[in-house]
Amino acid sequence: MAKTESFVGRGVLMAAHCAGMIDLVTLPVWVGTLISQYHFDPQQAGALATLFLAGAVTASLFFAPRFQRIMGRIAAPTGYGVAAVAFALMSTMQDFAAMAVLHALAGVAAGCGLSFTHGTIGRSANPHRLFAMAGMALGVFAILMLGGLPTLVAAAGGTAMFRVFAAVMAVAAVLAALAFPEPHATGSVPMDPAERLPPAVWRAMAGVSCMALVQAMLFSFVERIGAERFGVPAVTTMLIVMGFVTLLPAPLAALLQNRLAPHRVVLAGPLAQVAVAFGITQAGVFEPYAAAAILLPCVMIFTHTFAFGLIARLDPTGRAVAATPAMTMIGAAVGPLLGGTLVKAGGYGSLTFAAVAVAAVAMVCFIAVRQPAEPLPAAV
Repeated sequence: MAKTESFVGRGVLMAAHCAGMIDLVTLPVWVGTLISQYHFDPQQAGALATLFLAGAVTASLFFAPRFQRIMGRIAAPTGYGVAAVAFALMSTMQDFAAMAVLHALAGVAAGCGLSFTHGTIGRSANPHRLFAMAGMALGVFAILMLGGLPTLVAAAGGTAMFRVFAAVMAVAAVLAALAFPEPHATGSVPMDPAERLPPAVWRAMAGVSCMALVQAMLFSFVERIGAERFGVPAVTTMLIVMGFVTLLPAPLAALLQNRLAPHRVVLAGPLAQVAVAFGITQAGVFEPYAAAAILLPCVMIFTHTFAFGLIARLDPTGRAVAATPAMTMIGAAVGPLLGGTLVKAGGYGSLTFAAVAVAAVAMVCFIAVRQPAEPLPAAV
């Protein structure tokens, strides 16, 4: 049976991570296709995407506390398999109500698979490094999807997008069924499933959720701000550069694991988000805007890698990191709605003030993590 420290086990977890996070890298194309190819209005298209995200969050909240009581090698392939079927059915549908049910089902199923993927990564010998490797794989996956999917949809129609999604989920399901790894044994650390999570874990999780909210709120309007101020061609070039630059933060976080203190990194993350928010919303010339926009996802990827490792060390059972989909996707679901409301009421500048407020909450949460009940085990 595969182990988390084996080449095969890591490969399966990386593939499962990419499949489960498919919304993160394809959401703009996803919503755009629902509008342009299926002729749903923006509200309907946004609602379908939100149903998928809400399903994933619900599944994560349900399965994370039960991570130790359910076998991942059964739950993960089942989740991804059901998601593959749901997406395949979507490619045959046009009705909004049917699409809504299938989006919710796909979200629940993918969220199940992703929860066990992240929980197993959290139970590896070095969660920080393995999560960074999964982040690198997701970056490559994002370039492939964003580079090829729009062209495919333009040539073959909206059904092609859902068929691609179904294929991605099916590949993840097959790989997970063949070689989903067993969680790494954590030595002398007690693994009582009934034991409550330490308060420090909840604070760290809340901090990550706040950062995800800021990320989604700003990222939803990066393209619009740039297009209105500097033109579509310039912004298109910037987005292409962004895709390649976002390959760097995860390996950089892996290289700096033993050189930077996790608490300092997670405290710096919200501050960096505020600086980036000012650059995106206040820049009057293209270069500062582009630099800030490109750094926006980099800040989240780099900080989240350290936060993932920190949470995994605070809670060696894997239950907390199994809730990673909930931490990140709550922000992804709420961020666009909150950002749109703020922009409608007060313009793009209001996003900066909201980013400052939410980042301040994140910092308070991360500061409170600095006094864990017991010393953290040394990183492997």
